Amino acid sequence: MLMNPKTRQTAIPCVLMRGGTSKGPFFLNTDLPKDVETRDKVLLAALGSPDVRQIDGVGGADPLTSKVAIVGPSDMDGVDIDFLFAQVSVDKALVDTSPNCGNMLSGVGPFAIEQGLIAAKDGETVVRIRTINTGMIAEATIQTPGGAVNYDGDARIDGVPGTAAPVTINFLDVAGSVCASLLPTGNAVDMVDGIEITCIDNGMPVVVLSAEAVGLTGYESRDELNADNELKARLEKIRLPAGKLMGLGDVRDRVVPKVTLVAPPRAGGTICTRTFIPHVCHASIGVLGAVSVATACVLPGTPGNRLAQLPEGSPLPVTVEHPSGEFTIELEVDFSGKVPDVRRAALLRTARKLFAGEVYIPGEIWDGVRD
Repeated sequence: MLMNPKTRQTAIPCVLMRGGTSKGPFFLNTDLPKDVETRDKVLLAALGSPDVRQIDGVGGADPLTSKVAIVGPSDMDGVDIDFLFAQVSVDKALVDTSPNCGNMLSGVGPFAIEQGLIAAKDGETVVRIRTINTGMIAEATIQTPGGAVNYDGDARIDGVPGTAAPVTINFLDVAGSVCASLLPTGNAVDMVDGIEITCIDNGMPVVVLSAEAVGLTGYESRDELNADNELKARLEKIRLPAGKLMGLGDVRDRVVPKVTLVAPPRAGGTICTRTFIPHVCHASIGVLGAVSVATACVLPGTPGNRLAQLPEGSPLPVTVEHPSGEFTIELEVDFSGKVPDVRRAALLRTARKLFAGEVYIPGEIWDGVRD
């Protein structure tokens, strides 16, 4: 216990990890304050928010590198690990724990094994993870030759240089993860501000619309879109009422729903995307956001369905193109009903441990005593 918290710093154990195309500190839940308000202040201080450079913390000055994973053992039958995801705003004193993050999820298994929360098997270890944010269950398969996590391998994902060991993730029953159902408005297509949209939640609440509907090709670069303030204002005029239609209330200070612009594929994929999270164009696309967009593409009559070039097969491989490449999601879809039923989504990510140590925050924010 620190004797003078105003003049000392508090050291908190953490591991900085890349999970998929995201990055951030991973904490054991027992190393953070129990009180949510204090915990959020700690996370803001650790990452250096609010500040566009996050110069006084370990955040990377981008929504993709201003994320946190809080991990602990689960008390739920059949589940190994509980994972709470926190999106820390870069330029606002805001911590949002309402959405999931499939990229950060890919680092949870390796972190949990190395922290001794679950015993590794020789060869591969399947870790069943509950995301506390939404209650979603996922199975992650981690490479553990000799009972130790292996980070080296030949798997490559767009948006990350080099190769690494594969992390295979199966998402189970993710429809309505944050909203009440897969189609929270009850419709596959809604009209907002004169534009056809699909409001969908199959792991992540997303508003899907044609890029052409807002005067774009859908192939613009991330920098072009981030510099287009008129476009971002236009999208917010769609996102805010869509959030209310989806039962999310006032979403002006929330990262969900995200907005994805879709266009016909041009690199041999299924659909081309540009995603905003919510006001910055994503360098790629979030894992669960991609699952929701892929699901929208199989729903007849939607903007995504009209523009997608859907392949055949079961499971159905849907390749989502994004600004830095693509990745493929396997959807197990039952087309026998009125509305296609997506029963399972599977995909491949990679993760890597970057450093392990302690992050320091001002003692006046938290003295390190967990009441």
